[in-house]
Amino acid sequence: MESLELILILVSFLFLIGCLLTPIADRLGAPFLLLFLCIGMLMGEDGLGGVRFDDFNLAYNIGSIALALILFSGGLDTSREIFRKAAAPARALATFGVVATTVIMGALIHFLFDLPLALSLLLGAVVGSTDAAATFLLLRQRNIKLKDGLGETLMVEAGINDPMAIFLTITMVAIVDNDLPVDLPTLISFLPELARQLGLGLVAGIVGGVVTAFLINRVKMPVSLFAPFAMASALLLFNLTALGGGSGFLAVFICGAVLRDRMTHQTERVRQFHDGLSWICQIVLFLMLGLLVSPTDVMAHIPLGLGVAVLLIFIARPLATTLSLTPFRIGWRQQAFVGWVGLRGAVPIFLAIIPVISPGPLSSGFFDVVFVVVVASLFLQGWTLSLVAGWLGLIAEPEEEPSLPLGEGKD
Repeated sequence: MESLELILILVSFLFLIGCLLTPIADRLGAPFLLLFLCIGMLMGEDGLGGVRFDDFNLAYNIGSIALALILFSGGLDTSREIFRKAAAPARALATFGVVATTVIMGALIHFLFDLPLALSLLLGAVVGSTDAAATFLLLRQRNIKLKDGLGETLMVEAGINDPMAIFLTITMVAIVDNDLPVDLPTLISFLPELARQLGLGLVAGIVGGVVTAFLINRVKMPVSLFAPFAMASALLLFNLTALGGGSGFLAVFICGAVLRDRMTHQTERVRQFHDGLSWICQIVLFLMLGLLVSPTDVMAHIPLGLGVAVLLIFIARPLATTLSLTPFRIGWRQQAFVGWVGLRGAVPIFLAIIPVISPGPLSSGFFDVVFVVVVASLFLQGWTLSLVAGWLGLIAEPEEEPSLPLGEGKD
């Protein structure tokens, strides 16, 4: 009991300190997510706090719930109009783009760092998806409104690309753990699982959103219960979909978007509640990940991590973006910005836990490499988001008309 109380005191204290320091992060122009990572590391085993936390299984379970709630909040912020504007480019980025990033990264890591191909592809899969939480919160933090529907495209892409990244990660973990060959027959054998994950996730999300909206619209309950009811529905849907073999993350994002579209009252109350909840989940998640990492262990993996980050930021992501968006006749400035703002956040670090807790040969060193990649991405891409948007002339003026669909930017 005393241990539980101490944990609650520690988490509450770190949470409050982080919140109070966010104005400093804003003034410095730094992504506030880095602030909570640093606080977690400072309070960790090698820091001033000396708190020992190395339970990767617990971190995975907490991370799953936190990411589900963050994605549900992202869905609630994604209207039908946003889907209409960004659907086709975002789908291309979330599917083909993730696969392309994984393959490009795997090939580059294999040849440049002389790592086994299966391990290289696994590393590429883990860092292959952009982070919905980082994207949503950084755009909010900077209060940036982008032209040509870029903000909508980035948000939708980040919300729906996690299932593909999770599938690729689990596939490559199975290949590495079982020492399977990396060839076409092996990869094709996993395609039915991909179809099941995406298909069940999509259907479950639509059905869950319709049912939740129907109950909220028809059942008379105290107004204060609408938002908690939506939260409980999202968590139930997430777990039921996962138990059924579908993508729970895709399901909750789609559920949030459907719920926003079909709710007839209390929509703003529900959205505000989950907006605050997503901040809490994100803060707790980054504090936990900061506690989980050991700075002394990370130091040994900085060269490889920075090398992977350079390949990802300057080669793999821009190339995958160009291949994904060129068929939509999207201008080079828009492509350049989307390629640059491929933010990596909690999702890659969360996915890096999977190989560590699996029975295969990989240890926490793999987690440390991904951690370095994420920190480098947040530092470089997160810090320069508004700067690059300004250079490319993509920041909308307050008095401008609503943005055009992304496909209409043809510079």
